[in-house]
Amino acid sequence: MEAQKITSAPRDQSVSPQEKWRRIKVKLARFLFGFNDRKGFLLKLVIYTLLVSIGFVYLYPMLHMFITSMKSLTDLLDQSVKWIPSSLYTENYKQAYSVMNLKASFKGSLLLSLLPTICQVVVASLVGYGFARYKFPLKNLLFALMIFSFIIPPQILMMPTYRLFNSLGLTGSISAFIVPAILGQGLNSSIFILIFYQFFKQTPTALYEAAEVDGASQLTSFFRIAIPMAVPAFIVSFLFSFVWYWNETYLTTLYLTSKDNSLTTILLQLQQFEQNYEAMYPVTENSPNKINEGIKMAGTMLSVLPLLIVYFFLQRYFVESVDRTGITGE
Repeated sequence: MEAQKITSAPRDQSVSPQEKWRRIKVKLARFLFGFNDRKGFLLKLVIYTLLVSIGFVYLYPMLHMFITSMKSLTDLLDQSVKWIPSSLYTENYKQAYSVMNLKASFKGSLLLSLLPTICQVVVASLVGYGFARYKFPLKNLLFALMIFSFIIPPQILMMPTYRLFNSLGLTGSISAFIVPAILGQGLNSSIFILIFYQFFKQTPTALYEAAEVDGASQLTSFFRIAIPMAVPAFIVSFLFSFVWYWNETYLTTLYLTSKDNSLTTILLQLQQFEQNYEAMYPVTENSPNKINEGIKMAGTMLSVLPLLIVYFFLQRYFVESVDRTGITGE
């Protein structure tokens, strides 16, 4: 040990102050700016600052909505109560639950979102597979028309589509959404066809050729090779389609409220929230039943809660699928 100390002492003393200062600068530069594949402190600081800022922008409305929904009328009138209510007031949710007829409206939203979504994903996968795998007459023209149908603003086709559906007896029922989905004209079907087209186009043709050599039919190749290879495309198409059908209000109002029917959705009930509340809780002089911001926020919170729950359980698959399908433009 003493020999090591004796030999190391001159080595430390031989390092000049300039060399020590250079080493310190190198370590500091590596710490701040990184080296090789490691990110530096400044880059990490910028990234996490952006993530926190963007997350705050998205989470602040949800947090404000939830806290406001838990406030009583006294807390709403008290200017000193900002973020922490004096008590957890759940009466707002009880009233919003009864006003929105949540059981029936949730069932309607689920049917209106799930059934057309399943039809749309199945048809879009078949159409995308056909465009990607086969050559047939007028293929490029049909593909261009499909893209052109997505470019046309839907407001232009709204009235002729409504008149067509009305003459066919589709309005006033969920058939107004299922039939177009089966025919490949569902909500933003062109996007899903392009997703499947891109995914099936990347699948090696050698797999299909080997299956054909082994005697597999076209349907067998689709179910045994194409579908397992395109699971991310199915997941992201299903989730996007489900969310878009769930959030659709204009077409739902146009097709479902044109005739008397019992089918309703959560968002339709949210649109009529104030009207239904006043009918259920008549307002009299000095009545505590007058609608306030807390009750409105409770109804809004109930309308977005199902999607939040779905995303909470499926967000990992959602992010992985988006990344693998490449729809982010990467």
